[in-house]
Amino acid sequence: MIKEAIILAGGFGTRLRDTVPDLPKCMAPVAGKPFLSYVIDYFKKQGIEKFIFALGYKSEMIEEYVSKQKINFQSSIEKDPLGTGGAIKLACSKATEKNILVLNGDTFFGIHLAEMNSFDQFHKADCTIALKPMKDFERYGSVSLNDDQSIKRFEEKKFQVSGFINGGIYILEKDKFVMENLPERFSFEKDYLEKMNGNRRMFGCIQDQYFIDIGIPEDYHRAQTELPQNI
Repeated sequence: MIKEAIILAGGFGTRLRDTVPDLPKCMAPVAGKPFLSYVIDYFKKQGIEKFIFALGYKSEMIEEYVSKQKINFQSSIEKDPLGTGGAIKLACSKATEKNILVLNGDTFFGIHLAEMNSFDQFHKADCTIALKPMKDFERYGSVSLNDDQSIKRFEEKKFQVSGFINGGIYILEKDKFVMENLPERFSFEKDYLEKMNGNRRMFGCIQDQYFIDIGIPEDYHRAQTELPQNI
């Protein structure tokens, strides 16, 4: 079972700056507590025993908060922005398990981790992506699958009547990922998932569970009432 998780929590929250000034995006308050707390609490219940926080912007604020929570954690701090891929690769140096869960600190996706882990093991995947079925969307790119649920391709953002989006949760075979010939700074989505798909064992695990991304003010306001009801 997956016991360790990296949480990407280094975002600036630029699009939320007017709504939530001077806070990292994951620390934006939702119904009286930081958004990040919902992510931590949910995945503790899902069996995560150690959290590795990939930090950058205002890392001290996040460290101060998580140090007061009853969790086992470590921090992985970027001196300069490394992109999502670089942040994950740096944080992997603090992981001890063979497989690791990767989460976004500004997105909540209520996956069933045991189910996703079983899927990952069955397919002997290098990377398993949690996919969220969605209708009438254009804010997100979409992911199409082959019959065996391997990743067929990643589609650019455009209006879609229905499809699967990348829910921002991954199970990675840590050592294989760290040994990839990737630069210090890179995009996990563009430079690893998209460029290496077809040459690596990448699969999509469909999870039709509650999903919200607080990256824009509209969804941040929606989270105030929705998120506490869906934990």
